[in-house]
Parts: sequence; structure tokens; C-alpha cells
Amino acid sequence: MTVPAADADRPQGLKSDPGVKNPYPHLGFNPCPGRTDLVRDIHHRLTGCAKEMEKAHSKVTALMDGSYWEGDAAVAFRDQLEGGPLPLNLKNGARSVSKAAKQLHLWIIELEEFQRRAKKLDGEAEHAREALERARGRADGTGNDSAPVKGENRADDDADSALTRANAAAATAQEDLNDVLRRARALATEHEETARKRARHIGDATHKLAPHEPNAWEKLTNWAADNLPDILSACAAVLGVIALLGLTVVAPWVLFLAAGLLSGAAFSLRVTDPEVMSSLKDGFLHGELDAEFWSNTLGVAGDFLGMLPGLGAVLKGGYLGFRAIGESGELLSLAGEADEVLTLNQKLTRLGTNAMTSGRTMGSSIRTEAAATEGAVNILAKPWVFGGRLAPAVEAVDKPATYLGAGTAAYGVVSSAVDSLDSDTATTATNLLDGPRTLGVDIPATLGVLHFFVVGAGEAS
Repeated sequence: MTVPAADADRPQGLKSDPGVKNPYPHLGFNPCPGRTDLVRDIHHRLTGCAKEMEKAHSKVTALMDGSYWEGDAAVAFRDQLEGGPLPLNLKNGARSVSKAAKQLHLWIIELEEFQRRAKKLDGEAEHAREALERARGRADGTGNDSAPVKGENRADDDADSALTRANAAAATAQEDLNDVLRRARALATEHEETARKRARHIGDATHKLAPHEPNAWEKLTNWAADNLPDILSACAAVLGVIALLGLTVVAPWVLFLAAGLLSGAAFSLRVTDPEVMSSLKDGFLHGELDAEFWSNTLGVAGDFLGMLPGLGAVLKGGYLGFRAIGESGELLSLAGEADEVLTLNQKLTRLGTNAMTSGRTMGSSIRTEAAATEGAVNILAKPWVFGGRLAPAVEAVDKPATYLGAGTAAYGVVSSAVDSLDSDTATTATNLLDGPRTLGVDIPATLGVLHFFVVGAGEAS
């Protein structure tokens, strides 16, 4: 079938012949075509396929290890598989199918929401069409009742005003209907863009399937893209260790701010990742507390906690710097009697000088605040917490906890690149190490920094 030129760039629901049923008669078109039952069935099948491939991989691995099958036949079988692609292909295939299934799961949720909105818009369109029909009927009736000659007496003027009001009401009703249809067309565009995005992600999920063998650069870029939040978190943790050990000529406060920036970037990537948010939602709302849920929870929490000190230092330092600029009269302004006799070049020069001075003042304030914040005391080490009895214990575990956090973060990055290190057991062990450290060390340390900000801001005020 030849596609009309006008349909080339339109979403499916807005094409001349979308090829699907329209359950929204009052809109006149289907802004979000799709069958959630069909997608749910495909998702179920893919999930089952991924589980079967994982089982097959486990069995092949066990046979390769020689723990279930011995004898000459077993040796010959292992010789045939040794160094071959089957185990890796099974593992990669299971992961790819599982990723595709997750994308379909997200699409089910999105499609249901699109169709819910379409149904609501269809109801609004029904009411808008009824209101338009009534308004047009009143306008037609008023027009028929009007005298053929207008303006000759008061009755004619009243009839003319009534007709004007009726026509205005009909125009308003038409605008209301047009607004509903405009929102429905926008919904069709949003549906199309989301569907294309999910299709791209499903296509990307097949990159590790057995028939496709990416080159070294593709492997590196795919790995970096898939694990960028973990890479940023690990870099932030390593910067913390470097600052703690003093193994650099760079000032510790610079590393402190850099680590906060990296944690902030990692946090932003995690909370905008649909897979991460779907895992968290399934865990908190549906009780699916698997290893992936705990890993994502600790990742988001760790990056958030790592971001707060640096962000707080910048905000507080910026506030104090701005106040210092105001107190010293360095605000960027050309007002004043003396400025009236200056030329434009002289005014621009003064503006540039003030800007540089203000910038240095602001930077110095942020640097001072970051240096002070970097040494903020853990909330559990405060004298008023349990009489200060926890201070020695906090000091004893602070450095080891920093090393442990950097170690688990680095291991997570390395294990994502080395298949032999990537396993559910390793993930569980890492979660068991990171969980108590986050609760017992990271959260109290961040609370100590926030306490420092509040006390410092109060004293400064």
C-alpha cells in the first residue's frame, strides 16, 4: 500500500489509515494504538526464555566443571566445549532477552497510562461536542427568531445582542473541542516517541546475543554506557581515598568538590534510568526485594549522600560570598553619580573589574567552605550524642569504611567488565558490605555535614 506523503512523518494514530481499531469515537482517531494483553504475553514468554537460558548456562557450566559428569564421554564433551562460544553465548543471550523483557514491561506500564489518558480525553471530547451542538442549536434558533431589519427599535437590538452572545458561546465551545483534540494529538506524538525509544532499547538489548560479535571499540563504549553510573560512583569513592591518604598535590577540598560532582552526576543518571526506577518501584510497592533491588537502592542512596556535602559547600559558600560582596560594595552595578561622567568603555572596564573581583570573592568563599566541610565531624562523634561515647568508635571505623566503600565500588566496575567476577553471589556479598556501611557510617557522616551547615549558617546570620 502506498503511504500518502502527508502521512510520512505522522505518528501511527494520526495517519490517514492507521490500520488499527479506534476505541475513542469522540476523538475521531486512536492516539495510542497498542494491545497491552499482547505485549504482556510477549513479556511473559521472553522472561521464561531468559530463565531457561540461564538454567542451560548453569548446567553447561556445571558440566564444564566436572562436578556432575565424569568419565571418557564427559572429558570428550568438555574438550569440545573448552574455549568455545556456547557458555558465553548462553550467558549473553539470557542477559539480552532479560533486558528486552524489562523494556517490554516498562512499555506495558507506559501504554496503560497513555490509554488511560486517551480514554479521559475521549470523555472530554464527548462533553465538548455535546456542548458545541447545544451552542450551535441556540445560535441557529436565535438567528431564525431575529428580525430581518436590525437596529430600528429596542427589541431588534436585544435580538441582535442575543445572537451575538449565542455565536460567541458556539465559538467558545468550538475552541474547547479544539483544545481537547490538540491535547489528543500531542498524546499521539508522545506515544509514538516513547514507543520508538522502547524499540531502540530492545534493539540495543540484542547487542550481546550470540550471532552478534561487537568489535573492541563497540565493547568498550557499550560497557561504559551500561555502567556509567557505577563508574562515576567508583571514581568519586577513589577520590575520597586519595584525599584521605594525601596522595596528591591537589588540595583535598578540590578532590572533595570533584567527588561530590561525580556523585551528583551518578545520582542523576540512576534516577533517570527507567530500569533502576522500575526495580525500585517493584521492590517498594510489590515486595520484589531481589539482589538487583538492593544494589539499585544502595547505589541511589550512596550517590545521594555523596552529593550532599559538595552541593552544600557550594551553596553555603556561594551565599556567604554573595553576602561578602554586598557588604564590601562590590555588587555589579553602574549606578552612582560618578558613573554619569564615564564613557562606555570606562563603564565596561569597571564592570569587568567588578566581575573579576566578585568572582574571586565567591570562589574564595566556596573554597573556604569546602575545606571546612571536608573535615566536618560525624554526627555520632558529637559530644551531645550518647555523651560523646561513640566518638572513639567513629574515628576507628571512619577510614576503614572509606576504603571499603572504594573497594566495593571498584569491584562492581571491574566485575561488570570481567564475566568471571560477575555473579549473584558477588552482588549479594557486596550489598551485605555496603548496606551496614551506608546505614552506620555514610548517613551519620552526611548528617554531621548538614549539622555543620545549619550551625554555620546560624552563626553567620
